[in-house]
Amino acid sequence: MGAVTPLAVARPYRWLSAHPRAMDSALALVVFAVTLIGSANAAKYTSAPPLSPVFVLASALASGSLVLRGRFPRGVLAFTSALTLAELVITGSHSLPRSAIAVSVVVALYTVASRTDRPTTWRIGAATVVVITSTGMIFGAGSWYGQENVGVLAWTALAAAVGDAVRSRRAFVAAIEERAERAERSREEEARRRVAEERLRIARDLHDVVAHHIALVNVQAGVASHVMDSRPDQAKEALAHVREASRSALDELRATVGLLRQYGDPAAPTEPAPGLGVLDQLVDGFVRAGLRVEVVMEPADGPGPLAATVDLTAYRVVQEALTNVHKHAGPQAKAEVRIVRGPGWLEITVLDDGAGAAADADGDPEGEPDGASDGGEQAGGGGGHGLIGMSERIAALRGQCEAGPLPEGGFRVRARLPLQVRTGGDDR
Repeated sequence: MGAVTPLAVARPYRWLSAHPRAMDSALALVVFAVTLIGSANAAKYTSAPPLSPVFVLASALASGSLVLRGRFPRGVLAFTSALTLAELVITGSHSLPRSAIAVSVVVALYTVASRTDRPTTWRIGAATVVVITSTGMIFGAGSWYGQENVGVLAWTALAAAVGDAVRSRRAFVAAIEERAERAERSREEEARRRVAEERLRIARDLHDVVAHHIALVNVQAGVASHVMDSRPDQAKEALAHVREASRSALDELRATVGLLRQYGDPAAPTEPAPGLGVLDQLVDGFVRAGLRVEVVMEPADGPGPLAATVDLTAYRVVQEALTNVHKHAGPQAKAEVRIVRGPGWLEITVLDDGAGAAADADGDPEGEPDGASDGGEQAGGGGGHGLIGMSERIAALRGQCEAGPLPEGGFRVRARLPLQVRTGGDDR
């Protein structure tokens, strides 16, 4: 005869777990058999008569009611307790230990304890233990502290305790599963949030690159068209600037869009993001386009390098502000860029005197393409996203941004960035 393997036991258990009514029926048969076998075996050592039909009928009813324990746990407990009490009172005068019928009460009490809360479990459990045990002590044939009464007390109390422990374990497992599901949802939401933030950041970079370079291309192309016949040398120079600005725009677009490539792609860009270290190149492009720019940095040499996010944001603020000056104030305007680094913060101020806009009001200045001073975004009449994107960049670093016209004329953009950057997840 072969040994019983765990797989052979697991299959019937899984089937019974999937069919609770069949499992309860099997349990009822087992309890009925245990009750009859236990009582009959005890009769061998006493002079009491064999099992009576009343006891067998009461045991059958009590065990059979366990089939309904899943739907009516408290009702089954009350029914089995009533039959047990009746059997103890009726047959208590005999010496045969009839309390084996209490096995049905033990199973019913375990079911109630495993499916209700702890206070209810202890109230119902204590009442059941006291009533069943005291009835056996009062109406039993032996002494009140007999082995049979102690057994009933122990088994009923153990049923309540085990049922409560099983309920607690189920609740603990359910809480762990809920926390795991909640953590998984939080990870998915965090991933979606990071994707949205990255898309917004790339959109800002694309806007800054396109707005800056296309503005320069537009102005230089207008200049070339305006002086093509009268001053061809100047037109060639303007077209050279157009070609250089276009090449720079393509390079920056390639670097920005390259961030969308798969990780590990050898074609992905490896050059660092622009920062204040290449501010002179940015300003030189505007100067060649005809804009007068003065840059003041205080102090000239900082105590250390800026964080990458702060450095890039400062560069983009200057780039967007000078682009707006060139587009809306005209090349005849004068812009001033002031960068002040203090303890824990970096302040960028870009302002213009509005001279280009005044000249455009008198008439189209030489070298200014038509439509360059249309009020646009800087004046607040356009639908551009430059100032909005700038404010979003600064707000992402917990900074402050102010932009608006000056009373004496011109426009000013002021940004204040913290040097200790805190992301949204770390801001507590």
